[in-house]
Amino acid sequence: MIVGTAGHIDHGKTTLTRALTGVDTDRLKEEKARGISIELGYAYAPLANGEILGVIDVPGHEKFIRTMAAGVTGIDAALLVIAADDGIMPQTLEHLAILRLLGVRRGAVALTKIDRVDTQRVEQVERDIEALLASTDFAGARIFRTNAAAAGDAGVNALLLHLADMAASLPAADERRLFRLGVDRVFTLQGQGTIVTGTALAGSVRAGDMLQLAPGGQQARVRSIHAQNSSADTGRAGQRLALNLGGVSKEDIERGTWVVAPALAACSERIDAELTLMPDCGQTLKPWSPAHVHLGAAHRTANVVLLDGDLLAPGQTARVQLVLDAPVHAVPGDRFVIRNAHATATIGGGVVLDPFGPSRKRRSAARLAWLQAMSNFINGGDIGALLARSPLGLRMSALVRLSQLPAERIALPADTIDIALQGGDRLLLAAAEVQALEARILNDLAVFHERSPDDSGPERWRLKRIVAPEMEDRLWSRLIDTLIGGDQIRQRGRSLHLPGHSAELSDTEKALAAPLLTSLLEGGFDPPWVRDLSRAHALPEAEVRRLLLKLSRTGELSQVVPDLFYHPSRLAELAELVTALPEVQASSFRDAAGLGRKRAIQILEFFDRVGYTRRVGNIHLIRPNAVWLYSGE
Repeated sequence: MIVGTAGHIDHGKTTLTRALTGVDTDRLKEEKARGISIELGYAYAPLANGEILGVIDVPGHEKFIRTMAAGVTGIDAALLVIAADDGIMPQTLEHLAILRLLGVRRGAVALTKIDRVDTQRVEQVERDIEALLASTDFAGARIFRTNAAAAGDAGVNALLLHLADMAASLPAADERRLFRLGVDRVFTLQGQGTIVTGTALAGSVRAGDMLQLAPGGQQARVRSIHAQNSSADTGRAGQRLALNLGGVSKEDIERGTWVVAPALAACSERIDAELTLMPDCGQTLKPWSPAHVHLGAAHRTANVVLLDGDLLAPGQTARVQLVLDAPVHAVPGDRFVIRNAHATATIGGGVVLDPFGPSRKRRSAARLAWLQAMSNFINGGDIGALLARSPLGLRMSALVRLSQLPAERIALPADTIDIALQGGDRLLLAAAEVQALEARILNDLAVFHERSPDDSGPERWRLKRIVAPEMEDRLWSRLIDTLIGGDQIRQRGRSLHLPGHSAELSDTEKALAAPLLTSLLEGGFDPPWVRDLSRAHALPEAEVRRLLLKLSRTGELSQVVPDLFYHPSRLAELAELVTALPEVQASSFRDAAGLGRKRAIQILEFFDRVGYTRRVGNIHLIRPNAVWLYSGE
């Protein structure tokens, strides 16, 4: 069990820690000289039931609230330390508020320095403490009268037995999840390298495992492990761990860095959260109010963007987006504390809903519905609710980050549609969302026909840009293929249209167009221009241009540049040439097609334009899942 002390400066936290564990946690020269704790202190002691008690001793001075917040993140229980002579003091109140905001629910109270006051004073302070805790989760917490400076103090011994009972009743830590450890200290040891310490919040780790820094992204191999101050082969959630990391240096890491399983390493500068302001904080938040955020052991400045309403008053709760000054690691359910713009007072705290907040449409109805689904997921693990609020699907990698579970341990609803993506990821959709997308495609195609009755229909990638440009390509291909297979959409050439739509040429137009189509087909990769066709077939240029444009709208031709049209069978051959080239550049495509450089560039730009390829520098890459389909039926 990990216990964190809390309380005002000079109330005896360090002395009490030493009495409980035998360890003096004031290790710095300045701490010895000034007689106060400045940094976090760590101590361990075996309990009577065989458990190891870990104590994190935090500074009590108001200037070190940042350090205190880092120390109590991830603790199992709090030890609120109050001196009998001083009684409840300002940092007593602030530390208690921070404990509550961070979700610490278990604890005990040590009433210290009872040798300095009479019994009447002790009883009065106990009544004050009971009144203070009455409205909190610590109501009814046991209060132990202690004189930690005296050897064998009965109150200290009773407190130690109580902590052993608390340790025995703790629920088992969740080791199914992927590993996360928040770094609160980093140093080097001669001959060993970089050492990080922190509390493991989830999962387990073994010597030899590959982990990743977040933020930073550097890969680190676990050379060795100390768990609860003892050498170990493994470490698990709920333990204080020291990890010897290979592949990273001390300069790569700071307090607030996370060491995590690689699947959890993504970071963000925008976190959507539920925020509650303390009733007595004396501050109302407006849009973009500045604040200091303590998340895990990290301390960042941020602006608070309100997602519900325009003001957040003391005592109120609302959804917000924290726009941070640097990327941070977080997962849904993480708790945080915020202090005012000057970092002089704690004003509130909350819980992370989505650690990857968007920069646009963050207040839209769809986004707020997603955040409600995230809240339900945090409280009950309802994956179905997440899929129901993901109209374009949810990547398995994203679901792993949100749940902290490896993919093989995620139980999906029975009707989930599972689509394999490039790179090994998978796209997950609720069956109802697939039906909604199909209806959306049919509706948007009908609107296209209504607006362009003379056009046979868009090709599939142009239609994707109309319906949902951000949709995964493999999902789009599956939807279109399903609709074509069910005869809800038909394809002519490369154009898609509804069964009832037609943009056919008249018999007279067909008779005039037939020889033009033959000339374009015979022209191969270098077909004649409109002016050449006009001379060859003794037709006015305007009429040739009108006929070819109409043929392009029916999908029987494609206009590559103005007045230059290609037969679809020749474009299909050129598309096949593109797939055969190891690297598609203008020069390599020119040589393969036997064309001039200018024409090669025109064709490649056409492929980019219709969504078959995309240009990156001087290279044209075939888009993932893009297939050049042509049907002459």
